[in-house]
Amino acid sequence: MTRKTADDFSPEVLSLFDKYVHGDISRRGFLSSAAKFAVLGVTAEALLDALNPRFAEAQQISEHDSRIVSTYVEYSSPNGNGTLRGYLVKPIKAAEKLPLVLVIHENRGLNPHIEDIARRIALDNFIVFAPDGLASVGGYPGNEDVARELFQKLDKSKLQADFIKAFELLKKLPEGNGNVGAVGFCYGGGVVNFLATQLPELAAAVPFYGSQPSAEDTVKIKAPLLIHYAGNDPRINAGWPAYETALKAAGIEYQAYIYADVQHGFNNDTTPRFDEAAAKLAWERTIQFFNTHLRH
Repeated sequence: MTRKTADDFSPEVLSLFDKYVHGDISRRGFLSSAAKFAVLGVTAEALLDALNPRFAEAQQISEHDSRIVSTYVEYSSPNGNGTLRGYLVKPIKAAEKLPLVLVIHENRGLNPHIEDIARRIALDNFIVFAPDGLASVGGYPGNEDVARELFQKLDKSKLQADFIKAFELLKKLPEGNGNVGAVGFCYGGGVVNFLATQLPELAAAVPFYGSQPSAEDTVKIKAPLLIHYAGNDPRINAGWPAYETALKAAGIEYQAYIYADVQHGFNNDTTPRFDEAAAKLAWERTIQFFNTHLRH
């Protein structure tokens, strides 16, 4: 079966899917609204199925890859959120202490795509930790719809504190060099922006199409930023002009790229919103940025 791309869907359907993914409409709401765009025998159900992730097809690095070692790590929440869990990945051979990267997922928890992202970064000679924000409610459930529903029930302030705890755990790893960068996607991009306002020791921050902090919080940022946005993402991009103004006013080091004519989620290669050219360029910039700021 030929892999579908964003061009195979109308802008209206992509907009509905974005609302569905981010909890603004229900599954039923998507199906009801998308029905009018279903043509030539393609049902609304089929549209949704085609837009949903294909984890196995998109996987780049196997969990059994001989070049890495991966494990799940449990640790205590700092605020009564129970036992937390994350995915730790290291290169199998390291002649020196390595830089560290925290990976923050989208609003579905630690799914197979984010684990694959962690393995990809590890192969570029980093120690990588990807915490599961759903750990306090049993962890990623293996179903994107259920994961999204669970995510909406979380206490977001407690979850933010849990991500700070993950940063602290990663920074203290004896095999690391103490320099921690963070990369996140969608919800995780917003978390990376948040962490940059809270953690003066964060050495580099890379938010992909993430929500922006307030101007009052932006002035607290110490980390250099590499910011990625999709050209066709009015919901997130609406906050960029004010963020850029605040970054400039505070004299914060940043690079920002808006990738023309691509969708929110363009780096996620499990869905049709993936754009290969934009994702490749953004990823090359990300790894180069981490190499520049974390290897010293």
